[in-house]
Amino acid sequence: MKYLTRKEEMILLAILRLEDCASLVKIREHLKTSTGHEWTVGNVYVPLDRMRKLGYLESHIGDPTAQRGGKAVKFYHLSKKGKEALTELRKVHDRMWTGIPEFAKKK
Repeated sequence: MKYLTRKEEMILLAILRLEDCASLVKIREHLKTSTGHEWTVGNVYVPLDRMRKLGYLESHIGDPTAQRGGKAVKFYHLSKKGKEALTELRKVHDRMWTGIPEFAKKK
């Protein structure tokens, strides 16, 4: 299995959290809020496009809106392959972090 990069993982998690509202603008806003760092359009769009081509994401064009001057918005959602990749990556992270006392989960 090809592992996702950290950037790809964060983008997929943002899309998962945003559900039906995962447009480029909303994904960037969510990433900025979650990480505290600015994400350029290129830092998000390039991995989005690559992951779509690899089958981790699917996209569709929404209806044109008056707010965008009649332009339609592209929305993204995880494919089955994308969900499987995140699940596998979570398992790997859990295995890697297990047994490191100073980072053990506190209850």
